[in-house]
Amino acid sequence: MTELRLRVNGATTALSLPPQVSLLDALREHLGLTGTKKGCDQGACGACTVLADGVRINSCLALAVQYEDAEITTVEGLDDPLQAAFVRHDGLQCGYCTPGQLCSALGMLGEHRSGMPSAVTEDVGAPRTELTDAEIRERMSGNLCRCGAYNGIVDAIREVATP
Repeated sequence: MTELRLRVNGATTALSLPPQVSLLDALREHLGLTGTKKGCDQGACGACTVLADGVRINSCLALAVQYEDAEITTVEGLDDPLQAAFVRHDGLQCGYCTPGQLCSALGMLGEHRSGMPSAVTEDVGAPRTELTDAEIRERMSGNLCRCGAYNGIVDAIREVATP
């Protein structure tokens, strides 16, 4: 067992876990934070996306011990206008992927604000000003939605990204 302290949604909790426990399993099974979903458990669907120090990660691929010194934010810790925009634009349908979509979108917006280019950025040297639909779709491509709420998700992200 490994003794560690995880900071999640502003609260620090001491845990005793085997070193191979994923961050996802620590959140769900040991901290009772079940908003983060286990989808593929292989990092392909994005349902388990959380923020670690503001950066989006697939928590199913991360070991809990790797994030002892990070501030982890799950959907339970969010309080952002993006959540209301998802509701307004019907970007949640069944809701299973919504927690990961929200965390990923917030991380993605931070990436864009910091000037990080994406695979569809035409001029990587130019300053990032507008977040186009193509940019949003590319930057969110690691999060799958079986219900097909993609248009609503793009609309919600565009709404909060527009100053």
